[in-house]
Amino acid sequence: MYIPGNMYFTTTRAHQELNGGTFVDVIIDEAHDPRREDVPFKGNVDLKKYAALIDRVGPSKIPYISVAVTVNMAGGQPVSMQNLREVKRLSEKHGIKVIFDATRCVENAYFIKKREAGYGDKSIAEIVKEMFSYADGCTMSGKKDGIVNMGGFLAVNDEELYRQASALVVLFEGMPSYGGMTGRDMEAFARGLRESMDYAYIRHRVEQVAAFGARLDELGVPIVKPVGGHAVFIDAKAFLPHLTQDQLPAQALAAAIYEHSGVRSMERGIVSAGRDREGRDYRPQLELVRLAVPRRVYTMAHLEYAATSIAELYERRSEIRGLQWVYEPPVLRFFTGRFKRI
Repeated sequence: MYIPGNMYFTTTRAHQELNGGTFVDVIIDEAHDPRREDVPFKGNVDLKKYAALIDRVGPSKIPYISVAVTVNMAGGQPVSMQNLREVKRLSEKHGIKVIFDATRCVENAYFIKKREAGYGDKSIAEIVKEMFSYADGCTMSGKKDGIVNMGGFLAVNDEELYRQASALVVLFEGMPSYGGMTGRDMEAFARGLRESMDYAYIRHRVEQVAAFGARLDELGVPIVKPVGGHAVFIDAKAFLPHLTQDQLPAQALAAAIYEHSGVRSMERGIVSAGRDREGRDYRPQLELVRLAVPRRVYTMAHLEYAATSIAELYERRSEIRGLQWVYEPPVLRFFTGRFKRI
């Protein structure tokens, strides 16, 4: 089986591969270029790539297409409503299901409202509802647009799929009525989804991240443009041009930022990408460090401290050395791997 998607996500691809599938990237080429700021929807699926995969392997070998809204690994980039509509049309033609990674669907809706013609006067909830009319199901982590500490859900329109999934919930989590979550967490999740669609809230959330990115850019730090919805992503290749990809530049930069400032960031590069079935490193074009901004936590003073600290480190970037593995787990190695300086 082959699972196309608009750029891989670490845990999603791991589950696909552990179940015998092969992930195929069908995102537009511009998503792999951190300097292309003239593309408002860098998360879009490349329909020609998707159609070519269907022609090559046949629709029976494609159980679903995974569409992330927004695309984390590309820098939190959104997908346009027009693209979602076209993906659904092509998928229906071949009997392929469309499954959203809906973790940041409200942020995606905000970008549609701000950037796509015909949606400026629509509410966030109206935009989200139309987005989901082009999907057959979704997965969602509640810690993001659900504004809760823990939990998530799987939603599908197919009753038979729902029954199969419910059986696995009983095996691994508990009763389908709660699926491992407490009643309090489910209530908070439901309320959080409503709150996140309030325009004043989501505008403040996304624009705070945009202001953080603008400040880093003003200070000369190379970042992914345009800035996404949940984080600012530093271009580690441009920050540390003296390090090769085998020297794990994004991981080295994340460690250096923490040592210098106490700011915890996240590597999104060759370490996160992992290895293929033959043990070879996946080599993503992007080597990024993610500066995720939790909701309702930081003031602009906090973000100013982070920006100026990282800018200070940029002035001393030639001193940052690469890393090598000390311990590499076989699956999702970036969670618990250990490194030492070269």
